[in-house]
Amino acid sequence: MQQWLIGVVVSLFIVTVSVGVAQLGGDGGQQFRGLSVFVWCGIFAFAVQWILFIHAWSIRSEKYFDLAGSLTYVTVFLSALLLVGRLDFRSLLIVLLVLVWALRLGPFLYSRIKAAGHDKRFVSIRNSFPTFFMTWTLQGGWVYLTGCAGLAAVTSGVSVDPDWTLYLGFGLWCFGFIVEVVADRQKTAFRAIEDNSDRFISTGLWAWSRHPNYFGEIVLWLGIAMIAFPALQGLQIFTMLAPLWVVLQMTVISGTRMLEPRADKKWGNDEDYQAYKKRTPLLMLWPPRR
Repeated sequence: MQQWLIGVVVSLFIVTVSVGVAQLGGDGGQQFRGLSVFVWCGIFAFAVQWILFIHAWSIRSEKYFDLAGSLTYVTVFLSALLLVGRLDFRSLLIVLLVLVWALRLGPFLYSRIKAAGHDKRFVSIRNSFPTFFMTWTLQGGWVYLTGCAGLAAVTSGVSVDPDWTLYLGFGLWCFGFIVEVVADRQKTAFRAIEDNSDRFISTGLWAWSRHPNYFGEIVLWLGIAMIAFPALQGLQIFTMLAPLWVVLQMTVISGTRMLEPRADKKWGNDEDYQAYKKRTPLLMLWPPRR
């Protein structure tokens, strides 16, 4: 009964928050058949997730969960561009950067889950309809809220020529994307060595942050918001809070909140791990403390 309650409450909460964001992001934006394109994007985000959930529930598998997230980003941002029908440089760049990120991350996560055989996050919930449904609903909200600044700019009623915000935002995105990709590859290479199967990684970017991939993701979405900023009008300006949602996603909702206790349980009695935690920032990419 408790699982049902949690699943229902969280699902309703994320949909309610998304409805509120839809009202803000759609302010003054382009319309399609009497409805803001920004609102249509929210509908598409949840629709794709719920349709794919039906298949996932029928086979009781989370195998395609991360791929579904990438597919949703691709669907939502391409739909925004097509429904608006405006091909200004800022909008095209935002959509291109999101597609590059999504099409890299989704297959990477899928290959990792495929190699492991399952996703540890879903072990206790994939056989519970409300909680399993909740995770797919959360992912729909994750896509919509994370991308809301970029979507608001693409669906905005105005277009703005390239300026310093575009170049700065692009630079931030490139930096964050490189950090995320390098961190993922370093950890994959580390795990591929048989002797490292029960060890923690503390080399490369992982010597500067315990979660450099998450740091990179936060920075690249900050870059997207920076690119989007000049095209926002009216209440759309509140979508600039999107990077804060990414921070919450990476530290409070999932991310480090789940991984840190798991690491403490596995290596908590390891003096080397305790020393690593003491000298290495949790998230921020920063030279290790001595």
